[in-house]
Amino acid sequence: MRHTIVPLLALVLATAATAATSPAPPAPGAPATPMSAPTYVLSGGGYGHGVGLNQYGALGQAKANRTYKDILAFYYPGTALTKAPITTVRVLIAEGRPSVKVGSTMAFTVTDATGTITPLPAGEIVLKPDLKVMVAGKPKALPGPLAFTPGKGSTLTLDGKGYRGELRATAIAKALQIVDTVALDQYILGVVPGEMPKEWPAAALQAQAVAARSYALASIVKNRDFDLYADPRSQMYYGVAAESPATTAAVKATTNQVLTYGGKVATTFYYSSSGGRTASSEDVFGLALPYLQSRPDPWDTGSPYHSWAPRSFTATTLAAAFGLSAPVVDVVIVPTASGRPASVTLIKKTGETILLKAADVRARLGLRSTAFKLGVLRVGRQPATSPAGKPVVVSGLARDVKAPLLQKLAANGTWVPSIKVAPDGDGSFAVTVRPKFTATYRLTADGQVGPALTITVPAGPAK
Repeated sequence: MRHTIVPLLALVLATAATAATSPAPPAPGAPATPMSAPTYVLSGGGYGHGVGLNQYGALGQAKANRTYKDILAFYYPGTALTKAPITTVRVLIAEGRPSVKVGSTMAFTVTDATGTITPLPAGEIVLKPDLKVMVAGKPKALPGPLAFTPGKGSTLTLDGKGYRGELRATAIAKALQIVDTVALDQYILGVVPGEMPKEWPAAALQAQAVAARSYALASIVKNRDFDLYADPRSQMYYGVAAESPATTAAVKATTNQVLTYGGKVATTFYYSSSGGRTASSEDVFGLALPYLQSRPDPWDTGSPYHSWAPRSFTATTLAAAFGLSAPVVDVVIVPTASGRPASVTLIKKTGETILLKAADVRARLGLRSTAFKLGVLRVGRQPATSPAGKPVVVSGLARDVKAPLLQKLAANGTWVPSIKVAPDGDGSFAVTVRPKFTATYRLTADGQVGPALTITVPAGPAK
């Protein structure tokens, strides 16, 4: 559903690649001059899917004294704040368990399927799929499902972890399923601290509370005996132990408030960092929602994930990263309307093409988001020699990279700037150099070193 400040699940390394055996097309904008082997430059920014509320953006806005309503209006334009249509949710907190421990520091009760209420002393009981409970000193199987209710002013624990509300235990296929039936805002008390640092400003925490509350109600699980999962299938729910005074205050300040659009609770996706531009829900999830369109996000600049350190690949190392047997001679990216890749095609030296989704590339390369670029640096091979001072045109590709520059190797062994490269829209470029002596040049971009070439200038006649 989202990627939050602290990653909750490891990235799954699974690439759904489709291979075709069509001949490799020429690189877009490639000059006719024979080209060097490519260098690929990976750059990008952000953390998460990019749709909806950017948590680091919320932090930036809160620091600028914007209110939670301002933050929500920026990331979900056109929505309205209203009261939640329901006040209780059922959260699946355990399933497929051979046994659990249910307890309380105070006396509590259990109600069986017939409505019979059995008092239980303070402490823990071990519950198994036979649903036996100690009654009058003897184990007795009660007709399920069983509903455990805490004493006044107390909470229940499941395997030592505290939860507000009532715990319902059901035996399914000789295993236990536990569902927490809890007031909506008490549920949100256990969500917000796991999704945003409790030390953040109140306005950011309040925006997170409304987003989490709205997302929960817009994402109710259908045709099950529970409404929500306690994990990323819905959103993380940590229970009582995660609660803090600051996050609790944020939930109370926005009591029962949700965002709606067109009379329905809005699907308020959220994530960690946008990298400077949000993504549209249609591009990422295939959902065309008017309040989840791509837009520039100037509030993300304080995020540690706003811009990644670029890295480079050779034709061989990029192939190895995707488990390919032949070098990658070109990369063709089809962008979405928000500028993120919709698809990435890797062209192998053999002529085969590998079509990947952006999510596949993200997983394979271990990226924090799909807001990436895979730029290409190439230079044309030059004639073996050139007379001293004669103009030599250096052409090549600098596609989808920042600040491309042609550097020259100085006599002391250092590389110095020679010519700024201004590529055309397709990435092709041509610059002119006039070496008086044999000179070596290299193409760089994003701080990454690309291919080099040497122009040989014959020594003049002896004087």
